[in-house]
Amino acid sequence: MIEYFLCFVLFCIGLYAVAVKRNMIKIIIGLSIMGYAINLFFTLIGYVHNAAYPILSKVNITQQTSLNMVDPLPQALVLTAIVIGLAITIILVSISIRLYEKYGTFDITEIRKLKG
Repeated sequence: MIEYFLCFVLFCIGLYAVAVKRNMIKIIIGLSIMGYAINLFFTLIGYVHNAAYPILSKVNITQQTSLNMVDPLPQALVLTAIVIGLAITIILVSISIRLYEKYGTFDITEIRKLKG
């Protein structure tokens, strides 16, 4: 149960960075932290204590139905989410670099004032 609470705390730290900070790099880091918290939460949902792994376990097919099995679907979804999150982070960093080249600052309040 403590793991779920720590995932929530990690998500709240990322949400704080997105909501309060005005530096674009800090906002991108906050979004990444939120993504990591969600990935960790999905991985924890699929885990079952003292369970057999569906691929590497050497259990007969008849015995498999009576054992607890670890769900591989959340792990597969997390792998996909990691790749998508990396692509989004790269796009956000490239947009931030272009805005810095144009306006000379990472502060979003200064960029809003310039409007040019």
